Amino acid sequence: MSKITAAITAVGGYVPDFVLSNKVLETMVDTNDEWITTRTGIKERRILKEEGKGTSFLAIKAAENLINKSGIDPKEIDLVIVATATPDMKAASTAAYTATQIGAANAFSYDLEAACSSFLFGMSTAAAYIQSGRYKKVLLIGADKNSSFINYEDRATCIIFGDGGGAVLFEPNNEGLGLQDELLRSDGKGREFLRAQYGGSSYPINAETYDEGSHYVFQDGKTVFKNAVFNMADVAERILKRNNLTNDDVNWLAAHQANKRIIDATANRINLEEKKVLMNIQKYGNTTSATLPLLLHDYESQLKKGDTIIFAAFGGGFTWGSIYFKWAYNS
Repeated sequence: MSKITAAITAVGGYVPDFVLSNKVLETMVDTNDEWITTRTGIKERRILKEEGKGTSFLAIKAAENLINKSGIDPKEIDLVIVATATPDMKAASTAAYTATQIGAANAFSYDLEAACSSFLFGMSTAAAYIQSGRYKKVLLIGADKNSSFINYEDRATCIIFGDGGGAVLFEPNNEGLGLQDELLRSDGKGREFLRAQYGGSSYPINAETYDEGSHYVFQDGKTVFKNAVFNMADVAERILKRNNLTNDDVNWLAAHQANKRIIDATANRINLEEKKVLMNIQKYGNTTSATLPLLLHDYESQLKKGDTIIFAAFGGGFTWGSIYFKWAYNS
């Protein structure tokens, strides 16, 4: 009996209509298009402006896009995981609401949070459920409404983040395709350098914390950049070595879209040519949990059955990792 692996069999994505370009940001904070583009590679980002709509809206839209494209019956889905750093609310599960709204009546569901590594860690989790043999269809969604905790007077953060959602369906595979290996890491010493204290149990919201702006995301840019460059490139290189892969064996690098210079550093570390690097940061900025599935959504037509993809991510906490993956279908 052949070993069961966990493969992605369908992809979906969604970004809001409103475009926040660098030119618009020039009218809001002391910055300019050249400065942003040179340092981040970002030209524009999408913002969910509709009143009362949160991360679940993005997750639902991405899931519906996947369902409509693949023709899957939502009632066949066993599990819905929503990877997010910006849940709709505390306590009530964003995933449970999302599953109900898309008609996944037979699925259990939960949220998974590891900052910008949430979707990458979710891939490991979804694959483990499939490989256990107990579940046949796991829907993994990465979605974040980052605009909900961004201070648009802080040029260090408001230029970086955008809103969006992406979704993938994991199913069993008997051809050896799908997730091959993973190297996942975390270090709590990084907590002070990238965080959003808003509403956490150690930092409940009150008038004082609100006035201080501690409900907004904070980033020590230099420290985060330094750690992201080293750690994301390091795990990508290590997973190649561990599996005896060379740069010629790799078809694509799917790296977390936080900063073009970090992505370039990771590609350079594994000696990968630019044409093999999936990139959409210029259109969306950093959508946190949505960056990796949105890459798959945007590039789906170029992915071929058997392609080797190296995923890599780095996020607050600190959290980071890399996954060696074999693509399972031709679009």
